[in-house]
Amino acid sequence: MSLVTDSPVHSSSSGDDFAAYLDAELETGSSDSLGDEEVEANNELEEDVEDDDDHESNRTKRLKVEKVQHVLDPQGSTSQVLMEKNIEVSVEQDICTHPGSYKNLCMICGKELDVESGVSVGYIQQGLRLGNDEIVRIRNTDMKNLLRHKKLYLVLDLDHTLLNSTHLMDLTLEEEYLKGQTDSFQDIPKGSLFRLDFMHMMTKLRPFVRTFLKEASEMFDMYIYTMGDRPYALEMAKLLDPRGEYFHARVISRDDGTQKHQKGLDVVLGEESAVLILDDTENAWAKHRDNLILMERYHFFASSCRQFGYNCKSLSQLKSDESETEGALSSVLRALRQIHHMFFDELDGNLDNRDVRQVLKTVRKEVLKGCKIVFSHVFPTRIQADSHPLWIMAEQLGATCLREVDPSVTHVVSMDAGTEKSRWAAKEKKFLVHPRWIEATNYLWQKQPEENFPVAGGATDPQ
Repeated sequence: MSLVTDSPVHSSSSGDDFAAYLDAELETGSSDSLGDEEVEANNELEEDVEDDDDHESNRTKRLKVEKVQHVLDPQGSTSQVLMEKNIEVSVEQDICTHPGSYKNLCMICGKELDVESGVSVGYIQQGLRLGNDEIVRIRNTDMKNLLRHKKLYLVLDLDHTLLNSTHLMDLTLEEEYLKGQTDSFQDIPKGSLFRLDFMHMMTKLRPFVRTFLKEASEMFDMYIYTMGDRPYALEMAKLLDPRGEYFHARVISRDDGTQKHQKGLDVVLGEESAVLILDDTENAWAKHRDNLILMERYHFFASSCRQFGYNCKSLSQLKSDESETEGALSSVLRALRQIHHMFFDELDGNLDNRDVRQVLKTVRKEVLKGCKIVFSHVFPTRIQADSHPLWIMAEQLGATCLREVDPSVTHVVSMDAGTEKSRWAAKEKKFLVHPRWIEATNYLWQKQPEENFPVAGGATDPQ
């Protein structure tokens, strides 16, 4: 993230130096990297008080900012350029807007703030909070810079999206062989299976994840956002990004969220209209479903299958894995490229007014465009058909869903080849497919071959 400041700090500013401070933190590494002495140096306040007979109310604050990092090269990619600055700023104490605070002290005037306001962004620096107005200002500034360099924001879940982890004690006898196949921490960029003894865990990176992150970083500023705790999040970030190229301090854990058991974009310093989310759990993003690309869960370990109640063998038990070229991450990268291309290169009008959520809807609706679907014995009778997730998913993919068959129907989706509508599909040479056909199409962002999703006892190919 690059928070570019175009003018020096002055008395009416809400904190351009504060933005530079955040910029340095987001670009140069973990929030745990600053010691107390460095924080003090960045926020040293020298106060000159004139005591005269009028008890003058205006006091001059002198703010010295050292080693402010600015991070923009001519190509728009992030790099680390250390600039030494000594900026003396005069701020009237009475008009300070308190744009942010560190351990309850205003970052600009040093006043102790009694009431916590705004949003905690402790993932940048522990104890750091931003006021609502300052968040808006930072988002607006960064948005303009990001669009100028043809980039958007991408928020990435960890577990079951980019990787799969298990406790060592949960490994089955069939998975014991994995203990002898773990990769070296001396060469993380080439590894995919890691044993973290100090956490009593084993982690498997999803196939294609390193290529995915490299190529996605050219189109997006990326965040990690996990329901795991902060130590776990930081360790996973090291495995995914050992050189610190992609995430920097943009690693958000459940400890940083503002709502229990929910994820929200309120702690992400990016405009919602420019954010895409990859996550395997839709319910975690109740307020941001329009930004969400739902991922097929990655179940490498047996404990992962058990967690979600699946009575099947995991990939590790089968001694198999997802395809690098046709798996979930490869498929979603193609969709992200298409969305990015449409957002920047195909739409007319002012770039500032575009909304990636509308682009996401448009791209998604092309996947099953022209398909007319009837469901048969898929939904419980007590549930309204058009409120079922499969019906909604099919329509989001561009299909038209009907309640009754007619000559325009192209697909009957059923779990039973013996139903009346299933028999009609076979007789009329229509596609008869299992519900998994819609789910696979949704996860892979392209219509899947119908013959790969047969209904027991039924014919699937109308040809």
